[in-house]
Amino acid sequence: MKAHEESALLAIKNGRGVYLYDYEGKSYLDSISSWWTNLFGHANPFINQAIINQLGEVEHVMLAGMTHRPVVELSERLSVLTGHHLGRAFYGSDGASAVEIALKMSFHYWRNLGFPNKSKFVCLQNSYHGETLGALGVTDIPLFSDTYSPLIQRPILCKSPVPLNDSVSLEAASQLAIEDLKTTFEAHHHQIACFILEPMIQCAAGMQMYSASYLKAARALCSQYEVLMIADEIAVGFGRTGKFFACEHAGIWPDLMTLSKGLTGGYLPLSVVLSTESIYQAFYKDDVRLGFLHSHSYTGNPLACTAALATLDLFDQSKGLELVNHLTAQLFKAFEWVKADSRLSNLRQLGSILAFDVTVNELPLNFSKKFDILAKSHGLLIRPIVHSIYVMPPYIISESEIEFLSQTIQMCLNEILGDLS
Repeated sequence: MKAHEESALLAIKNGRGVYLYDYEGKSYLDSISSWWTNLFGHANPFINQAIINQLGEVEHVMLAGMTHRPVVELSERLSVLTGHHLGRAFYGSDGASAVEIALKMSFHYWRNLGFPNKSKFVCLQNSYHGETLGALGVTDIPLFSDTYSPLIQRPILCKSPVPLNDSVSLEAASQLAIEDLKTTFEAHHHQIACFILEPMIQCAAGMQMYSASYLKAARALCSQYEVLMIADEIAVGFGRTGKFFACEHAGIWPDLMTLSKGLTGGYLPLSVVLSTESIYQAFYKDDVRLGFLHSHSYTGNPLACTAALATLDLFDQSKGLELVNHLTAQLFKAFEWVKADSRLSNLRQLGSILAFDVTVNELPLNFSKKFDILAKSHGLLIRPIVHSIYVMPPYIISESEIEFLSQTIQMCLNEILGDLS
């Protein structure tokens, strides 16, 4: 709240399509999909109606000893989307909850198999996986984790495959990180329960992208050294990167996959951990102590599952990946001006996610906050990450709206940076 002392909170009354509207009726183009959640626009009539229909049946029922149509259908459809490699689903309420579930499950899996010493977690430098205690234990962003360090189990950190600067290629950075991961596994695999990573993009680190070759090699190393691989697809799943799941860029499947954000099209809190059959079977025991005793009151909520099913239906009806690929091309064209601006560098894009860095000699104090406030005054909702500016709009954004997005970002940069270089 202190951060909003100079600029009041933006009070939103309603939304429609890619726009949000305040109580004075001013519109704001939601270029970051309300923290990467919204896929097919605000107040989407199709998703709205699906939820309304479900309200007439049942709003919620616990999944302890019971089940319902939406959660069964959603589980089956998600399994199909992974080619049945990940055929079991465990539901939570948000992304961090899913990470907690996956971490606990990986430790408990090895314990059930007779390897209680496999209790360490491996993650990448600059990784982000959420802000609950377990998730902070595999998050390498000091702003979020340092305060709680006495409470957190420290992970084994491995090199990120993201290049440190423009002089290092994606493949060279990937190879260095692969060698580091192999060295780590060779030395500590008997202690390691799992390796968790964000496939293809480290989002909270500033939309930093890396090579699919790293994912492919990491999968092979996890199999070789008997370490469970957790793919955190919370931000990058459901088409964001041009593939339905980011892991598909490398042609691999993890042992556990966490999903949230776009899962319900940006409508309702829901997360899920998808797992292999072998992991499921490790808990399928007569002794209840060997079961996975983890629960959320609203696990598999019917309304949230219905929103997710409607989102998947929209993917089918609109040929979602074709829509994303068209959006990818439009964004690339609209932001070509970045390449010619000496104040900017590292223009990067994967699917509907595009980012670049501001590299002036002295970045204005509180740059990201100033940019956010100025952009809102021009009708654009955007939140730079330190010096990185990124866009991740809903898939239904039009060509003219993309042009407005691009031109507004350029105008705000010119106003804030002026002739700085």
